[in-house]
Amino acid sequence: MIVELNARSREIFRRIVDTYVETGEPVGSRTIAKQMGHALSPATVRNVMADLEEMGLLYSPHTSAGRVPTDFGLRLYVDGLLQLGELGEEERRAIETHCAATGRSVEQVLEQASATLAGLSRHAGIVVAPKLDRPFRHVEFVPLAPGRALVVVVTDNGLVENRVIEVPLGMSPSALVEAGNYLSARLAGRTFAEAFETIRREIEEQRTELDALARQVVEAGLATWARDGDEGVLIVKGQAQLLADVETLAQLERIRALLETLERKRGLLKLLEQTQHADGVQIFIGAETELFGLSGCSMIVAPYRARAGEGEPQVVGAIGVIGPTRMNYARIIPLVDYTARVVSRILGVDGTEESGR
Repeated sequence: MIVELNARSREIFRRIVDTYVETGEPVGSRTIAKQMGHALSPATVRNVMADLEEMGLLYSPHTSAGRVPTDFGLRLYVDGLLQLGELGEEERRAIETHCAATGRSVEQVLEQASATLAGLSRHAGIVVAPKLDRPFRHVEFVPLAPGRALVVVVTDNGLVENRVIEVPLGMSPSALVEAGNYLSARLAGRTFAEAFETIRREIEEQRTELDALARQVVEAGLATWARDGDEGVLIVKGQAQLLADVETLAQLERIRALLETLERKRGLLKLLEQTQHADGVQIFIGAETELFGLSGCSMIVAPYRARAGEGEPQVVGAIGVIGPTRMNYARIIPLVDYTARVVSRILGVDGTEESGR
C-alpha cells in the first residue's frame, strides 16, 4: 500500500509515526505543519490525515484532533518507511561484555543476553529456546545436600549446563562419581538424543556395572534432561518495564494477562516455528499475533543459532524485546539483531555468519 501514497502523504505519515513513537501522544495537524516549516497549512495536513485514517493507517483515540497509527499503519511504516539507526560502539561493547560465556552455563548466557536487551532497550527482554542438544564432553554429579545433587554437563564447545536432581538419601560420593563416569563414557561425543535410548536400554536390561544407587542417580539425570528438552527454556527479564506506560486499569489487566501467558509458555512453539526459517529479525506488531493481540505490545525477535558437531548451524531459539507498539523500532531492531549474532557466536557459530533483516 505504501506505493499508493504520494510523497506528501508518505512524509506526513512518517512524521506522525515518528512523533507518536517519541511522545506516546496523539499527533495533531499543527504539530506536523510546524515540523515541516509551515510548507503546508494545518488544514492541508488535516485533509491528508483524514485520507490516511480512511485507509486504516491512523485513528483518533478520543475526541481530540490528534491521531495515532493503527497496528496496520505501524506495519506499513516498519516495512516501507523505517530507516534503521546505527548501533553505537558503546552498545556493541556492552552486549559483547555482558554476554561473554567464560565460566557460564548456556542458560546463564541466555539470561544475561535477555537482561542486557532489557537494560539497553528499556523494555522486556525475552529468550525462548528448546533444550540445546549438543554433543557432550563430560558429565559429573556434585552432592549439594541430603537427597539432592547437581548434574554438571560440559558440551563439546566448552559451555556448561547444570540441573538439580533428587538422589537417594545417604548417597555416597563414590556412587555419584560412578554415575558420572558411566554417563561420560556413553555420552562423550554424542548428543543426548543419540545416547538416551542406548543408556535406557542398558539400565532396563541391567547390562551395566552400576550399583543400585548409582543406577537411580543416572535414571534421575536422564529424566531431568528429557523433561527439560520437552519444556524448553523461557527467560523474560525486565517485565516491570512493560508496565511503565500503563495509564488505565484495563491496560494493566491486559499486560498482566500477557505476563501470565508468557510464564505458562503458551504460544512459544508457534513463535519458534515462525522464526525457524527466518533469515533475520522478525517484527510482530500488536494484534498481528495472538500472543500479543490484546496487550497493546509488539515484539522484535531474531533467531540465534548453534552448531551441532560438524553440521550446519541450526536455529535453536529466538531472542528479542517486548514493548509497547510505539517502541523505537529504528533503534531496537539493530540491538536485537546484534545480540542474536553475539549469542550465536558464543554457541559455536562462526562470527562471520551474520543475520540480516
